Amino acid sequence: MINQGANKVMECYGVKSGEKVLIVVDISTPAPIGKSLFEAAKNLGCEVILMTILPRTRHGEEIPLPVAEAMKTSDVVIAPTTFSLTHTQARINACKAGARVASMPGVTEKMMAHGGMTADYNKINKIAIELNKKLENAKKIRVVTHSGTDILFDLEGCKWFMDTGMCLEPGCSSNLPAGELYIAPKDANGIFVVDGSMSSFGLLDSPLEFTVKNRYVTDIRGKNALKLNSILDKVGKKARNIAEFGIGINPKAKLIGNVLEDEKVAGTVHVALGDNSTFGGDVIAGIHLDGIIKEPELFVDGERFILIEKIPLVEVFK
Repeated sequence: MINQGANKVMECYGVKSGEKVLIVVDISTPAPIGKSLFEAAKNLGCEVILMTILPRTRHGEEIPLPVAEAMKTSDVVIAPTTFSLTHTQARINACKAGARVASMPGVTEKMMAHGGMTADYNKINKIAIELNKKLENAKKIRVVTHSGTDILFDLEGCKWFMDTGMCLEPGCSSNLPAGELYIAPKDANGIFVVDGSMSSFGLLDSPLEFTVKNRYVTDIRGKNALKLNSILDKVGKKARNIAEFGIGINPKAKLIGNVLEDEKVAGTVHVALGDNSTFGGDVIAGIHLDGIIKEPELFVDGERFILIEKIPLVEVFK
């Protein structure tokens, strides 16, 4: 089954015979994952290189320069590392050089064969395009939940990005499992309560409450607040930036305690802290932490925005 997942990665990235494929793992990556990806690329007739690094300490932390340079000279980069390379300058520079980059932080053998990876990514691509058309001109989005979330995002002049799993053009980048729309907000104010999962913590048995003023987190409350504050304080103020607002659209994804899949769960939204320089934002922080919010209610420019059977519909809020 893990081999089927590896073959799906090759399919989503349109990997062809003769291409240079770089697989970046770390010493904590399950060995069968790196091996299955290597074999899948080799079987397609690719020139495959496997590079192993030490695990980073957080999502978005830069990787060793020799690996970053190798990424720039590859056609396809697949990174099933412990922490995400998506929000690194190494990933940005590789894409600028024309590489197609798959970031798969924390992926497990089970995830390679089940859940979000089994989705029909052509369908997810269609859902993403439809949702993007409905939201591309949105200026403000308010998110409300029964657990206490009430936050307003200012999106004027900002651009939505689609993570669909389909990455066929030079310079593109995606997660796998994939399935989200996301944006770097211009501003944000209010409170959001993470009650699904949180980067560095997994599934939450107790929610985390964040107070936001002028796009920066000013207070965190909850059982894990002390530990989270410690993580953020090691980076500084930029780690408290509201980097991202995202909407999950993968109907096969499940809340499993791994943010790579959790943030793709259809019907959820997520808010991320830290770096957003890789998708139109203005903060380089070297850290990116996502928090998943369950059962959100969305209001887009004064209209209620409803997700029914994973298909976005709009009705006037009265």
